[in-house]
Amino acid sequence: MATDRLDVIIFGASGFTGKYTVFEAVTVLNGLRWGIAGRNREKLESVLKQMGAKSKKDLSQTPIFIADINDETSLLEMAKRCRIVVNTAGPYRFHGEKVVNACIEAGTHHVDVSGEPQYMETMQLKYDKRAKERGVYVVSACGFDSIPADMGVVFVEKNFDGVVNSVETFLESGVKEGTGPGTRAGLNYGTWESAVYGLAHSDELRGIRQKLFPQRLPKFYPLLKHRPLIFRSTEVDKVCLPFPGSDRSVVMRSQRFLYDQDKKRPVQMHAYVGFPSWIAAAAVVLFASIFGLMSKFQIGRTLLLKYPGIFSGGLASRDGPSEESMERTYFKMTFKAIGWPQADRLAESTDQYTVPPTKTLMVRVSGMNPGYGATCVALLSTAVTILRESDKMPNNGGVLAPAAAFSKTSLISELEKHEHGMKFEILANK
Repeated sequence: MATDRLDVIIFGASGFTGKYTVFEAVTVLNGLRWGIAGRNREKLESVLKQMGAKSKKDLSQTPIFIADINDETSLLEMAKRCRIVVNTAGPYRFHGEKVVNACIEAGTHHVDVSGEPQYMETMQLKYDKRAKERGVYVVSACGFDSIPADMGVVFVEKNFDGVVNSVETFLESGVKEGTGPGTRAGLNYGTWESAVYGLAHSDELRGIRQKLFPQRLPKFYPLLKHRPLIFRSTEVDKVCLPFPGSDRSVVMRSQRFLYDQDKKRPVQMHAYVGFPSWIAAAAVVLFASIFGLMSKFQIGRTLLLKYPGIFSGGLASRDGPSEESMERTYFKMTFKAIGWPQADRLAESTDQYTVPPTKTLMVRVSGMNPGYGATCVALLSTAVTILRESDKMPNNGGVLAPAAAFSKTSLISELEKHEHGMKFEILANK
């Protein structure tokens, strides 16, 4: 690699997630050489001014690169100017592949915050071999989708002192009381757009997975059963529904990789999201049903994208959430892991247990501002980890889910170090 490369370029820096990534870069990338990139120099200069004022740092000398999704030469030139591209320009379904391709050609690593399984798994299918050949790591889901879940399972396994059979995750989020307006936790428009197209094309996943994993995993017992569609969880004392995000698909990809690579027994996992009451959970089911139905038809998608506020019950908007509201939003993800103590460990990871699991571990991953604080810190922390600890990562390269990439690194410590990072803690060990 050329020695005059910057360490990091944040691409899509004038977007909603991009500008907060610039803000967090002031602390997370401290000591590294970094720049920003996007289509419009004026907007990029404005972000440096705005985030410089917010962080009380002069960012005016930060290098700016002009790169446009529709100009592949400009993407390649950008990628050649750094060691890793931090890509915040979604929806990745439409904009991600060209950046991934440019990075691999340039021998440059790539991380993003996609929560879109079709995109992530298509990238693995098409580019994993080439990325390995070029010594490049391409890692998606490096934000709130799905670092807490994927690295949470790593944390569980590190602290279990035995063999984990299954993990259930329970996500809670809310807004701490404050005086200002906008007490709703919120989504920006790009996240909403990704969800609309992701659900519209969810039936593509089966075909992608058949090509990606022609060999099915062996079954491991006891099988983790699904909970009812709506239930009260004693683990978190909330009314829970299945979590519709990408967490489970990301964790399953990591577990599959660690089984293929290290012959580690894969952890089974189901993800749930908790609400304060039956009424709140029922309202979510109603909105989700309308959303799911509308996303399948062109006219429905047009309406969902034109009127995000109406169809999300006020959760999504074109302007995104207010800064004051974001900074008061918290999340907690509680993990219930069940398995066998160390004394019962079998000779081979593929052997089946004849006794039921007897050991339980509860852990929690938590943080503030999951969408745009913890997400941006996590994204930048993955970039820092690739730059500093690639010797602890597998195969010299590849297209990987986070835990597959980072299970043997100190990413969790890096996440815990920062003000807007994430906390990993053990709740109970039986």
